[in-house]
Amino acid sequence: MKYRKDKYGNKISALGYGCMRFTQKAGKIDIDKAYKEIMAAYEAGVNYYDTAFIYSGSEAALGEIFQRAGIRNKINIATKLPHYLIKSKEGCEKMFQEQLKRLKTDYVDYYLMHMLTDVKSWERLKSIGILDWIREKQASGQIKQIGFSYHGNSGMFCQLIDAFDWDFCQIQYNYLDENFQAGRKGLQYAAARGIPVIIMEPLRGGKLVNNLPAEAVKLFAEHPVPRTPAEWSFRWLWNQPEVTCVLSGMNSVDMVKENCTVADSAEIGDLGPAEEALLSGVAAAINGKMKVGCTGCGYCMPCPKNVDIPGTFSAYNRRYSEGKIAAMREYMMGTILRKDVASIANCIGCGKCESHCPQHIEIRKELTAAKKELEGPVYKVAKKVIPLVMKY
Repeated sequence: MKYRKDKYGNKISALGYGCMRFTQKAGKIDIDKAYKEIMAAYEAGVNYYDTAFIYSGSEAALGEIFQRAGIRNKINIATKLPHYLIKSKEGCEKMFQEQLKRLKTDYVDYYLMHMLTDVKSWERLKSIGILDWIREKQASGQIKQIGFSYHGNSGMFCQLIDAFDWDFCQIQYNYLDENFQAGRKGLQYAAARGIPVIIMEPLRGGKLVNNLPAEAVKLFAEHPVPRTPAEWSFRWLWNQPEVTCVLSGMNSVDMVKENCTVADSAEIGDLGPAEEALLSGVAAAINGKMKVGCTGCGYCMPCPKNVDIPGTFSAYNRRYSEGKIAAMREYMMGTILRKDVASIANCIGCGKCESHCPQHIEIRKELTAAKKELEGPVYKVAKKVIPLVMKY
């Protein structure tokens, strides 16, 4: 297993274990199966295991597995505080203690603010005393390092990076999302400030492996070096020195072994211009059904009414490449799960965005079309209900 280093020089395995989707059996996590998979990863050198409070049963499963194996002090646990469910410093403490209980541990190695989407959400947490709470937890040794996971545009990500002295961060990033969400710009911005970056969704939820368009399959097949689509995706990430650890939600021992083998052989600089061109071609083939030719450059931002234009077009395009559910999930996360709602409904048609678009996209026209697809009855109900549940 190859290792990269965190902010303080500790070794983190290049491949991390994403523990959101363990196999279910009779409505519960199949602990025995998960145990075999986790131990296969551990024996191959994986030392970073990512979970969250809201991943149903995951924290408790990991706690049981690590206790049974007796390896807690040999691995790193990363879990997350659902800040959107918290309204006080006392609430933070109560939830954290529940997480320690589930994980059968008295400390967490890497602790994240889950799904920070804008600076105002972080400011709200500061207003309820999160800074004092973090200092107390770190002073006691209950939290080793503090970070955040992110879903939003690159501009806001960079602002969040500068809003606190973070130890690490986590972003969605892959060769299809190179210019969306935090993107390469955010990755490099964080790394330039000495902040390690953990990668989630390296395979875009399986999109970069399953049901690839024929043109993409052909491009892979014609390359002289035979590699699976998954291997290409991982190698593209590990080719970049700014990437610290890539999470994979592995649910079979064979998958664990395959990914660990790739992680053990991947090196920074392995992929040259020809390989980069190949993956650009594959991305273009996958995006062949795009409705809007938005590159996610962000020149249209900021919108005076807070519409997340690049994020909206990303979700709109995803509607046609991956389906309604994937698009709705991305759109809701980017527009509702934040302090200031960033939906298309905010648009007043001022046209300021169009004057800055290097692609000359008719943004107002496309936003109107996207609104019909993305802001249906389900979205409208969620837009009213979610702010009542989330503790903004």
